[in-house]
Amino acid sequence: MDSSVPSYQHRSLSIKLWPPSQSTRLMLVERMTRNLTTPSIFSRKYGLLSKEEAGEDAKEIEEAAFVTATQHFDEEPDGDGSSAVQIYAKESSRLMLEVLKRGPRVKDDGELGSEKGDASVETVFDISGGRRAFIEKDEASELLKPLLGPNSFTKICFSNRSFGLDAAHVAEPILISIKDQLKEVDLSDFIAGRPEAEAIEVMNIFSSALEGSVLRYLNLSNNAMGEKGVRAFRSLLKSQKDLEELYLMNDGISEEAAKAVAELIPSTEKLKILHFHNNMTGDEGAFAIADVVKRSLALEDFRCSSTRVGSEGGVAVAEALGVCTHLKKLDLRDNMFGVEAGLALSKVIPVFVGLSEIYLSYLNLEDDGAEALANALKESAPSLEILDMAGNDITAKAAVSVAACISSKQFLTKLNLSENELKDEGAVLIIKALEEGHGQLNEVDLSTNLITWSGAKVVAEAVVQKPGFKLLNINANFISEEGIDELKNIFKNSPDLLGPLDENDPEGEDIDEEAEEGSDEDELESKLKGLEI
Repeated sequence: MDSSVPSYQHRSLSIKLWPPSQSTRLMLVERMTRNLTTPSIFSRKYGLLSKEEAGEDAKEIEEAAFVTATQHFDEEPDGDGSSAVQIYAKESSRLMLEVLKRGPRVKDDGELGSEKGDASVETVFDISGGRRAFIEKDEASELLKPLLGPNSFTKICFSNRSFGLDAAHVAEPILISIKDQLKEVDLSDFIAGRPEAEAIEVMNIFSSALEGSVLRYLNLSNNAMGEKGVRAFRSLLKSQKDLEELYLMNDGISEEAAKAVAELIPSTEKLKILHFHNNMTGDEGAFAIADVVKRSLALEDFRCSSTRVGSEGGVAVAEALGVCTHLKKLDLRDNMFGVEAGLALSKVIPVFVGLSEIYLSYLNLEDDGAEALANALKESAPSLEILDMAGNDITAKAAVSVAACISSKQFLTKLNLSENELKDEGAVLIIKALEEGHGQLNEVDLSTNLITWSGAKVVAEAVVQKPGFKLLNINANFISEEGIDELKNIFKNSPDLLGPLDENDPEGEDIDEEAEEGSDEDELESKLKGLEI
């Protein structure tokens, strides 16, 4: 490389994010299949898909999303493909949501189900299906006709359709007429592409129309609201005293917007689910969110991932969580917590006696933070099912504590320690902890951990015989070519249990040096990492 030319210029020229590799596409299908078969608020309403049906739906979704993204990329052939990746991810997520709302096509008794699941669908009014598009006055009048006059709808979903002022004025009297019967309102992604002034006015209209309704569920995600948008929903938010689920994901919520959220939610005594993913909150905003958490004594599911929260904000959120003794699911992924926030979180972990899922990946925990959290978890959360500590620079030093924690978690179904520095020593410590018991374990991810064939062999032999095991990801390590052949031989009777090995480096080259030159697939993986319902 010519030292006179800045290295970033070489990186920018080398990155080409579209099209994705076949292994990446298969990875996305597997991830969507898992999401579609995971119990959720949708499965409670519409029914849970079988693995076979979910697999077929996932393949169709991925293919449709791939075609849409490719068409976009072909129109911008000089781009790096990043916008195509975003469309690929968003279209996949949108189509997954449609399938979840549709429910299983086939009932357990073999009879065909209704178009949207079971009999409870009569209480749901949903216009989110079809293409994402603007909705104007005439179309709004036609679409909302079923809401006129007596009806039994308790949930409305206006997601995926962009309301302008004329359409909002059509919806306003209708919403006023039914607000007393509503229990769930989904207004996610309902002003896309509108000028800011119009979008704010539309939000004001919906907020005023729904003021005084007694909701248990409110979704305002994907509206790029910022502080102005949050305050546009003042009337609605201030009137909610029985809210159990609140979703504010991908809303551009900064420090000031977070303060507005804390100010406008009058009571969180009944709040069980708070999802606050992919915002620009930062440390100062985290203090405001921590205030909301402190008032949420009934909280069971808290997500504050990808919110740019650093050490000080992380400590504040961790300390606030100390009152949430009913917590079952905690997701703090992709923030800049560091060791200090990790230590603060470890001090409150013991109160989470019912914790079943914890996601702590990409938090810069390092060995000290990981050890403290592992030690705390070892003495609490006896029913833990999912442990995710990927991307935290964990070495064999901390693996001793992590292994001791894992050994005590006999209900563990999924373990993710990818993108650390465990090497063979750490990987063997971890996997030895899983040998005895752990009959429900179905997925282990130790990819990108500097593991050679020596460690990979121990890992493979420990999981291949476990009943119900579904996937070992040990890709992007330093396994020799002979070792790869042996690994495949170990899984010869169940090849589907072994994930792709296309990024393995048999020569064991310095992965940090390779990363400096940019990796197309790593970049694509990071953009797809947050894809889930």
